[in-house]
Amino acid sequence: MSSSAGGRVLTEEEAERLLERDKDCISDFKRNKLEMDAKKNWDLFYKRNSTHFFKDRHWITRECPQLQSILHEVDKPVLLEVGCGVGNAVLPLLEEHGQDMFVYACDFSPRAIEYLKSDPLFDESKNCRGFVCDVTKDPLTHNVPPNSVDIALLIFVLSAISPEKVKSVLTNISTVLKIDGGLVFFRDYGLYDHAMLRFSKGHKISENFYMRQDGTRAYYFSESEVSDLFSSAGFDVIENSYVERETVNHKEGVSARRIFVQGKYKVSSKPKQGISH
Repeated sequence: MSSSAGGRVLTEEEAERLLERDKDCISDFKRNKLEMDAKKNWDLFYKRNSTHFFKDRHWITRECPQLQSILHEVDKPVLLEVGCGVGNAVLPLLEEHGQDMFVYACDFSPRAIEYLKSDPLFDESKNCRGFVCDVTKDPLTHNVPPNSVDIALLIFVLSAISPEKVKSVLTNISTVLKIDGGLVFFRDYGLYDHAMLRFSKGHKISENFYMRQDGTRAYYFSESEVSDLFSSAGFDVIENSYVERETVNHKEGVSARRIFVQGKYKVSSKPKQGISH
């Protein structure tokens, strides 16, 4: 028995272990509680870890050359990061290109936004605006003008959201992107990523969706699933593929095979419905 994610083929032993581990899902009561407590759990995550958990994502301009093009070709381009956390993506960009762009950044953790706003690079008197937003239900147009954003970053965000709410998030983002070329740069966890295989029994919420010990959640996407999600939300798929990375813990002598899905998606010129108010 073997399973394939397109990006990774499980060994027979891995596939059998996964099948045995994922026989049962958590109760409906627990699943609903995780949904209700999602904001609180992420706020507690940032309280525990402050700004020190995630590394700054200096790789974004390398992985998304379209961003470099926008920065050089558009006069004062507008960037939006959805699920910005404490700024591990936008702060390096501001450090390098701060004078040349305007940045909107939102997260549904008030504590994360507080940390972001406390950084000297994030100067709301000049070229930034940070705000708390639950993009599954709060219209982005309450804080960002429609048809104004050149590029939106969506990095390890959708995986933390209930799968049935993902399409509404993408539709919400599309309302603020420029119709004549607004772009989304996306990266998130891929199916059979090392972290997915490490969950123990009793952590499965639903298919490919798991709860961590701290109550935060993680969904693991297939390449085709991401492509279909963006297409169904009115985007044209420019790039969509698996990205594989090998990370090594030299102290423990352990290597981990990381699987991500990464892509770029252009907002379609076709008319679309905004998120409900």
